[in-house]
Amino acid sequence: YYNISVDRKLLAITLILIIFGLVVLSSAGIVDGQKKFGSPYYYLTHQLLYGVIPGLIGMFILFRVDYRFWKKISLFVLIGSLALMIMIFMPNFGQGLKGATRWISLGAFSFQPSEILKLSLIIYLAAWFGNRNERTKKWSYGIMPFLIVLSFVALLLFLQPDIGTLIVVSFISLGIYFLAGPSYKQFVGIILVLFLGLSAIIVVEPYRFERLKSFWDPSADPRGSSYQINQSLITIGSGGLLGVGYNNSSQKQGGFLPEVIGDSIFAIIAEELGLVGSAVTVGLFGMLSFFMVSIAKNASDKFGALLVMGINIWIMSQAFVNIAALSGLVPLTGIPLPFISYGGTAIAVLLSGMGIVFNVAKN
Repeated sequence: YYNISVDRKLLAITLILIIFGLVVLSSAGIVDGQKKFGSPYYYLTHQLLYGVIPGLIGMFILFRVDYRFWKKISLFVLIGSLALMIMIFMPNFGQGLKGATRWISLGAFSFQPSEILKLSLIIYLAAWFGNRNERTKKWSYGIMPFLIVLSFVALLLFLQPDIGTLIVVSFISLGIYFLAGPSYKQFVGIILVLFLGLSAIIVVEPYRFERLKSFWDPSADPRGSSYQINQSLITIGSGGLLGVGYNNSSQKQGGFLPEVIGDSIFAIIAEELGLVGSAVTVGLFGMLSFFMVSIAKNASDKFGALLVMGINIWIMSQAFVNIAALSGLVPLTGIPLPFISYGGTAIAVLLSGMGIVFNVAKN
């Protein structure tokens, strides 16, 4: 009875987030959609047809598949997703945008392999560390293969470049590794290695270092590197307690805020729906996380628990970093808000992952 109850509550929160995301996106994308595509609801329609509907189908299918099946094929799932990541760099498949190559184009159909990589990495790491406890204790048997896989993934993401996804992948990997029960000395060592690696990545590219500088001092270059964070803070601050009203964002209508349908969509929520709407959004993510933790605690095996918690960490790390970045609490990283930001591949894979969570709850 307990599992069924939590399962239903989690499903209700998931559906509320999907509907809320579509409502917010229809408002956020109305100006940009009209300007670029001649249709105010282009982004809403595209998200629904190429993201939400395939995602709900994927969620239903994966709910019907016993989650233990993924443990048997976890290595093949990871290899398949890495092969898709490599295809990005092939001239006939890779598709670039704004100086980055992150999509695979197959005629009229295109998708972002890094989103598939997140879920496949969760499946692989949950299987790897959920199999035997000694894999978290021995350097050569557990830690070294973990670092080799993570280093290869990091290299592929660095070459795209997609540092936002690299940060999320780091959170996922560290989270699953920590929950698997390593020695604290090894865990701290891996954190230091990841920190040094990310620091080096930031320093080698001037624009990433400029983002870090604009975080420390947003007033330093208000028309350049600090433009987005300044406009984001103005947008959030304009909302007040109850907001300016749905579809009444002046920042959106004036075209001042960059990436209104993507990374900056939470700022639109804050402006149009105010502090109350922002708190409800954060609360929905908090409830989603709470129910997923409940499912993980009652999972029948360690693999199932790590699988659910890996997906939980994926969603919560993206949500936290996105909201914190737009609020000026951490540097801007280009990480979208789960369930709400525009992106067909992202929401389709995320909902498919939720199907696995529901199957763990069922079993």
